[in-house]
Amino acid sequence: GDGTNDGPALKLSNVGLAMGIAGTEVAKEASDIIIMDDNFSSIVQSVKWGRNVFDSISKFVQFQLTVNIVAIVIAVVGAFTIQESPLTAVQMLWVNLIMDTLASLALATEAPSESLLTRAPYLPSRSIISSNMWRNILGQSLYQLVVLMIVLYAPSLFGVSNGAHLG
Repeated sequence: GDGTNDGPALKLSNVGLAMGIAGTEVAKEASDIIIMDDNFSSIVQSVKWGRNVFDSISKFVQFQLTVNIVAIVIAVVGAFTIQESPLTAVQMLWVNLIMDTLASLALATEAPSESLLTRAPYLPSRSIISSNMWRNILGQSLYQLVVLMIVLYAPSLFGVSNGAHLG
């Protein structure tokens, strides 16, 4: 919107856009986003980047939850079964530091694609973690846990005599 009469509609909308140069102060105050150059192509770019940021945050959260679920389960199961955690506190911090850094770099540098503009917008009530993502998190966690449990409890498969005292 750009006029005073657009104020109520901008206030009621999910995302109100106002023109920065030609827009009135009423429209700017009622809006969520002000388009500084009054160019409609800026709206398309902002939608594309907004969707890209939302998707990147969702992917990052999915990755982090998977890694942390696996780390916690391995630490707890290891503590109960071999009477010590397979990972020391410093190793856990190192794993978290590396995983956070690499994941954030990978997702922050992902450029938006034009296909983001062809999909329907998400509802404002949509959770950042969908049911499909929960399925992926649990499936990947289970897979990683199986592999790590084999490494932890059957180290002879890899030519190691005792997996409990590797570090």
